[in-house]
Parts: sequence; structure tokens; C-alpha cells
Amino acid sequence: MPKITFLHTDGSEQTIDAEENWSIMQVAVESKVKGIEGACGGSMACATCHVYVHPDWIDRVTAEDNEQSDEEEDMLDVAFDIRETSRLGCQIKLNNALDGLIVALPGTKTEWE
Repeated sequence: MPKITFLHTDGSEQTIDAEENWSIMQVAVESKVKGIEGACGGSMACATCHVYVHPDWIDRVTAEDNEQSDEEEDMLDVAFDIRETSRLGCQIKLNNALDGLIVALPGTKTEWE
């Protein structure tokens, strides 16, 4: 069972045991992570599951069949505070290879900015 850590805008961290093959958005909504809404239910029709993937993880996320599509890039254009590692949480499926993944919520100050 992979663990994912969410970094919050107030500086707190929340580590959650995630189900394999669930998306970051599904885990966040199920665990009531403040700041992740998932309004469209994962159909890539909103940006309410926007997260920043920690740079140490971006290549591993992509290598696990989570490449960023043109449609995702287009949807991120309407998201708040886009950064180089911005992704839609609904487009990243978790598995054991991503155990320990770190993501930050939009607006969070991070050491990797």
C-alpha cells in the first residue's frame, strides 16, 4: 500500500495510506484533504485536484505510466499558481513504486520553488 504525503499551505503535512491504482485525487477526496475538491470526479474537466509533485518524484511518476497529456496541460492553464511540477491529481495513478510520494497543494510554499 503506497503512502503519499500532502504538504499544506499552513506548513503542515498529512501522510495517507493509499489504495493501489487509485489516483491522487481519489485518495485526497476519500481522506478529506483540505484543498483538493475533485469536482469533476476525475474526468479532467476542472483543475480542483491540482497539486505540485516534488521534483525528486516527477520522473518516477512519469515512468509509472502517468505521462502528462496535452489535455491535462490545457486544463492546468486555468488552475491557480501553476508551477513547473504542476499536475492534476486525477491523472496520477498510485502504485507501490510511488510509495513515499510527496505533493503540495496549490499556494504552498516549498523548498523546491
